[in-house]
Amino acid sequence: MKAAVLHANRDLRYEEWETPVCGPDQIKVHVRATGICGSDVPRVLHNGAHFYPIVLGHEFSGDVVEVGEGVENVRVGDTVSGAPLLPCMKCADCQRGNFSLCKHYSFIGSREQGSFADYVVIPARNAVKYDPAIPYEQAAMFEPSTVALHGVLQGQFTGGGYTAVVGGGTIGMFTAQWCKIFGPRKLVVFDIDDSRLALAKRLGADETVNTREEGWMEKAMALTGGVGYEHVFETAGNPVTDRICFELAANKAHVTFIGTPHTDLTFTPRQWENMNRKEFYLTGSWMSYSAPFPGKEWELTAHYFATGELKYDPDLIYRTFPMSQAWEAFRLYDDPGSVHGKIMLVNE
Repeated sequence: MKAAVLHANRDLRYEEWETPVCGPDQIKVHVRATGICGSDVPRVLHNGAHFYPIVLGHEFSGDVVEVGEGVENVRVGDTVSGAPLLPCMKCADCQRGNFSLCKHYSFIGSREQGSFADYVVIPARNAVKYDPAIPYEQAAMFEPSTVALHGVLQGQFTGGGYTAVVGGGTIGMFTAQWCKIFGPRKLVVFDIDDSRLALAKRLGADETVNTREEGWMEKAMALTGGVGYEHVFETAGNPVTDRICFELAANKAHVTFIGTPHTDLTFTPRQWENMNRKEFYLTGSWMSYSAPFPGKEWELTAHYFATGELKYDPDLIYRTFPMSQAWEAFRLYDDPGSVHGKIMLVNE
């Protein structure tokens, strides 16, 4: 088969690669679309891969072309996405259903061969079937949707309350949509890009705030009558947005960090004291799994994609490239500020 193979840092080649073999309890998927995750960027551009050569990619959709011995939940011809986590299923965290916290896990597309290829093999239990009417590009965004939902659940969001989503990237857009499905009192999305804020409005945000505009904090607080936001979700993993969340939070708020930081994070004593004075609850969120594996995050994404309540807008995708141009796609991240949305790779 053909695959985009990472041989060394910044050395991504589209070439012949051994087709994976489908073993017992596994399925082989013909990859039709696969997204570039933010975590893939340092693997390709900043010496972040676990080993070389490797086929990256873990956000994908496609058609089942082969099933291994013992597989009963999936048939050839099914359209599936794949949960990329391979938990050990034996440790205390796995036994409690906290699969995201497994310390002995493997992962498709970083520790195992992934989806930047014609085919990928995954355990049948990791396959998530979906309505074939859903476009492949949308179904390739299962994983970011589940990451967002896991964060919303971690933040104990059950509806009601003034709700802020800080960061208008792919995860932020799905976080906002999940909050909207559960029913906030008022949903406000924060970003620095007016086009992303316009997309947030189309996807259901009640209000948007551009944090580069003068007086944005006064506007943000006025939207809550001055009390602040009872639920705050940080989705960008940026020190600036992390600190903004501490300012937006209301007394006794729930603040959830979904975004993954890649630089040092510092607070002034006054900034940090917000947590003390407001007595808000701060938690993190990691990956997207629950019991029974892979979890309700994946089941509900399939359901709400099918009903249309979890909306798909073409502007969620910044650009689409054929798999053969994977390196050209990654080179856009040399100027990360120029990428506004998901970059999708497709097999023709």
